[in-house]
Amino acid sequence: MNDKLLDSIVSPDSLKDMSYDQLNELAKEIRLRIIEVLSETGGHLASNLGVVELTLALHKVFNAPTDKMIWDVSHQTYVHKILTGRNDRFETIRQYHGLSGFSHPKESKYDHFHAGHAGTALSLARGVAKNRDLTKRDEYVIPIIGDATLTCGLPLEALNNIKRDLKRFVVILNDNEMSISKNVGAITKILSRMINNPTISRIYQELDSFVNKLPGYGSVLSQQGHKITESLKNLVSPAAFFEQYELNYIGPIDGHDIQEIVEALEGVKNSQWPVILHVLTKKGQGMQEAIKNPVTWHGAKPFCPNTCKFLPTPSQKPTFPKVFGKHILKMAENDPSIVCVTPAMSAGSSIDAFMKEFPDRCLDVGIAEPHAVTFAGGIAYGSKMKVFSSIYATFLQRAFDNLFHDVCLQELPVVFAIDRAGIAGGDGETHNGVYDISFLNAMPNMVIAQPRSGHLLKELMESAHSYGLPTAIRYPNQPTEEPDIPLKKRKLGRGEILHDGEDVLIISLGTMDKTAFELREMFVEKGLNPTIFDPIFVKPLDTETLCKLLLTHTKVITVEEHSVVSGMGSIINNFLMSQGYSNVQVFNFGVPETFVAQGKHSLLLDEIGLSAKKIFARLENEFFLKEKACSMKGSASKSSV
Repeated sequence: MNDKLLDSIVSPDSLKDMSYDQLNELAKEIRLRIIEVLSETGGHLASNLGVVELTLALHKVFNAPTDKMIWDVSHQTYVHKILTGRNDRFETIRQYHGLSGFSHPKESKYDHFHAGHAGTALSLARGVAKNRDLTKRDEYVIPIIGDATLTCGLPLEALNNIKRDLKRFVVILNDNEMSISKNVGAITKILSRMINNPTISRIYQELDSFVNKLPGYGSVLSQQGHKITESLKNLVSPAAFFEQYELNYIGPIDGHDIQEIVEALEGVKNSQWPVILHVLTKKGQGMQEAIKNPVTWHGAKPFCPNTCKFLPTPSQKPTFPKVFGKHILKMAENDPSIVCVTPAMSAGSSIDAFMKEFPDRCLDVGIAEPHAVTFAGGIAYGSKMKVFSSIYATFLQRAFDNLFHDVCLQELPVVFAIDRAGIAGGDGETHNGVYDISFLNAMPNMVIAQPRSGHLLKELMESAHSYGLPTAIRYPNQPTEEPDIPLKKRKLGRGEILHDGEDVLIISLGTMDKTAFELREMFVEKGLNPTIFDPIFVKPLDTETLCKLLLTHTKVITVEEHSVVSGMGSIINNFLMSQGYSNVQVFNFGVPETFVAQGKHSLLLDEIGLSAKKIFARLENEFFLKEKACSMKGSASKSSV
């Protein structure tokens, strides 16, 4: 591959003197670079192929990092990273100790915010612009949003807060063929060019400013001018929608024509009003397979760049989401009262087949997590329908209030299938699902369960609605076992003893049972035979079984892939303290109070001390040695890790 142009890019300043021919050649090189790297690492492919020309134009016109480009979601910032001095590390994207797959302020001065959730860019940009104005600076603030962003509530709140006198504020609407309304006909293009031409818009602004200054009738004439212009725009484009929010609408323009984008951006730089530039792009541009299947190639797995065929996965086992998707379809086929609601996660949560088969009962509400939760509660009202809400753990955080007020307080039996519970692997800090037990546990009427296998997941799915309470079933995006054996009903609040031993009690949650069995083998070498207990239900706890075990076990080890300060371990500790188990020595192991970065799941667990080897090393130092010291003193001690 000829990378002469790409190799010459040391910063966005390298683009300033490039001709359009050079920029178009550079666009080709960047696409090849992205395809080659992601064919090995996987990652957000289609969305990044779609913003190559747009990103080049933005960096040619504006002066980053002084001018603030604030990317919504930011999974489409790979081109931005390549242009801002990170091309030499691009092979590490989403890898352990490598580049983040999202914008990351600690990674580069060109990244201003962590952004892994949709809908934040407009509010952040509005705040940054306010900071700029209060401190008398004059840089541009450029939020880059997608059409799907507008399905969120937060961007609409931000739009409502934009003022007409906000200068040097340029919103980029990256519309990949999912615009608010469809523009049709030749007259549409003619009027759009006439009304939205940057030069004409600038002349209109200057005339408006002049008319406003006329004594007596200036403001009235100006208002009439606004009404006439907005009426014309409303006939042919989404302009009126944005202009009612005080944004001067420009577009739509071709998002793969660098010259057209540059000229439009240059044309709005001196605008006295806030501007929204509507750019039409195509997901997967430059790769035919990605264009044809943008959903499949959105978060691509490693693939062969020559054949565009995905490489075989290391494990042939199904993942928890695959088990969930397959089984909920089976349940829906046998029970017409089954309904599922998801906030734009149908593909990731593997419910596309359900949606295709029963579109009236599998409902995607877009990137609107609070609405998804409250909507699910409304469907569950009256108890005639059995409602599942399929949502990632990280996104459920956005619906805390709705979960409390609209489901738990109402005692509505919605079952929350909480996907991606645990360490998020390549997605990193913004996507780790390690905080949900803490806020779910605080809510009255909430049941919290976690299966250790796909088989147990199916049993919980079959049993959950019989509890008659809001129920959270949390599970990771990891391979799992799915044996072909009969399903049994799971009793509320009843756990399982996985191995019957003595002296030491290991309480493992979900898939940490594998770590528990590895620990057991290490204990056996020390002459101890621990009991392994899976509570299955974090709330309500199986206190009956736990009390029986505590009659013969004075040392308890809790292991979970959740925040150690607010998860199962803290719930166990609270139970022991409230019941007066003062003679029990407790060690809690979980995710430490830090933001865990991206990387391979096993490497991250080892880094944060959750591998069996790291846990045992700590126990050997703090458990065995402390035990020896205590026996010499003739007394017992209690420790909490």
